[in-house]
Amino acid sequence: MRTIRHCLLALAATTLTLSAHAAVQNVDVGTPLPRFALLKPGTHHYLRFMRTPGGANQPIDIWAREIRFEERDGKKLMRIVQRWDGVLPTPSVRTYDSWFETGSFRPLSHERISERDGKRVVEGFVFAPDKITGMRELADNTQKDLNVASSEPTYNFETDIELLQALPLAESFDARINFYHPGGTAPPQRYSFRVTGSATIAGPAGPVDCWVLKTDYNRPGSESTFWFAKGSQLMLRQESPLPDGRVMVKTLID
Repeated sequence: MRTIRHCLLALAATTLTLSAHAAVQNVDVGTPLPRFALLKPGTHHYLRFMRTPGGANQPIDIWAREIRFEERDGKKLMRIVQRWDGVLPTPSVRTYDSWFETGSFRPLSHERISERDGKRVVEGFVFAPDKITGMRELADNTQKDLNVASSEPTYNFETDIELLQALPLAESFDARINFYHPGGTAPPQRYSFRVTGSATIAGPAGPVDCWVLKTDYNRPGSESTFWFAKGSQLMLRQESPLPDGRVMVKTLID
């Protein structure tokens, strides 16, 4: 009887291990995303602020993130246009213009313009399967000589909120996603994003049942938490603790 019991326990443990292993998936650029249809044309606004250990809240900026579907070169593409109006450390404005293949979210190009203290910085990038390069034809592009190799196609990290919305979030969801922050020092690399459970939090129109998603951005010991509304999978909130005890918060306004 003990032998049979041990065999059953071993079989159960093996099954659990295989199930856990099966739950881990690579999200590969170019593959159609199961919930891409959740990305609807329209604009959402997020407030970003810093919460201090003493309980004070310091506003950083307000983000406007607009999804569009437009024709370009005879193809229907997705376009994400952003505007960040900042107050810290000094007033600033950043605008972003990003293009993608529909269905797969494969990034095609990304433009970023930053304005602060009377200075204007223009940056433009082109995404290819094996590299990210500077946009040569963009006037005043400070990144025109950029050439970053990538062992595989990568997603644009500055549109992660929308990409995560299009993934099949569910209990035990555990994905590895290759991201690159255009012009950043970190090379393209896989990051882990895991659904750790559910929670109900306050939304702009009342309580919302959410998936709780976590990542450490490949920095063990510092974990960011996201709350995505079940149903629409719209991100309602993100909290990222900093080493000095502060917490950076992004919260949906409308």
